[in-house]
Amino acid sequence: MSSTVFYVVQPPLPALLSLPFVAVFGAGFQQQILAHLIGAGITVVTMAIAKSIFNTRNAMVFGGILGGFGTIMWYEAATGSVWYLGQITCAFFLLLGILESLTQKRPHIMGAFLGAAYLSRIHTILAAPFFLYILYQSFSREKIFSLVKGGQWAPVLPPFILFVLGALPFLLFNALYNYARWGSPLDKGYFLIPGIYDEPWFSKGMLNIEYIPDHLSLLFLKLPKIFSHAPYIMPSWFGLAIWITTPVFIATLFAPIKKRLVQVSWFVSFLIFLVVALRGGTGWTQFGYRYAVDFYPFLLLLTFLGIKRTGFKKIYWILLLIGVTVNLWGVIWINKFGWVEF
Repeated sequence: MSSTVFYVVQPPLPALLSLPFVAVFGAGFQQQILAHLIGAGITVVTMAIAKSIFNTRNAMVFGGILGGFGTIMWYEAATGSVWYLGQITCAFFLLLGILESLTQKRPHIMGAFLGAAYLSRIHTILAAPFFLYILYQSFSREKIFSLVKGGQWAPVLPPFILFVLGALPFLLFNALYNYARWGSPLDKGYFLIPGIYDEPWFSKGMLNIEYIPDHLSLLFLKLPKIFSHAPYIMPSWFGLAIWITTPVFIATLFAPIKKRLVQVSWFVSFLIFLVVALRGGTGWTQFGYRYAVDFYPFLLLLTFLGIKRTGFKKIYWILLLIGVTVNLWGVIWINKFGWVEF
């Protein structure tokens, strides 16, 4: 007698991270606690990134508040559902990779952090050009040319090889995990969900360029629900525009675009957004646009670089306070009172 077997389609790293806690506290361990811990970790790492860029206490405070409470990652860490846990886990490891790239620049560590992000949200492997650029930048052009001219390739190649070796265990694990589930090393679980193409939001297939305008509209134009009765204003399960949930992201526009670091940060953000925007459905139910969390680490970096260029103006603190207030509103309205509608 045959039986049907179902598998979870999400990448496995959040589940793997929970195993030590399950071993200690038993099967009743709640994944929301892990989400809370990762949210706290995001706060600490964002503070460290701000310190590496500004080296001031005020910047560390600003960075910690922004990373911990100024984006929709606060809501995701507070809620801790399967999707949200995967996204903040991915963001946490991408932020660690960015911190490493700004400080010690160890190739294998950078590769491992990217691999961990990949094992949380597979399309974030598209952030690889950012880290490869950092490695390339670690050698001066003159040094590379002199090494190549002298036939000394060995000193040039190891950083890139070490980077790949750092990420490789995560890529191999996922390939084997996929093969055990689907009989293929490819991560095709979403395409195998029974009845998935019967849903109206997948009317043009799982991936289609025609879905992009819906994602752009949500990212920039979606407003909260307004009522003439209490509670008067509620978030929409469809999402909210990014400038509402984190207005201080406006500082990204002041990051010096002529600098390669800024260019590559925008480039990988665009690559990641393009992949999620090809997908039918815009991520609801959600607070804000949750797919953007996949490239939030680079928006945070660009925010700091923009502020560094203009200086810590009072308006940035005001925008940060507004963002914290909006995200507090989302956490309380949805998680405490259930005040949310489509």
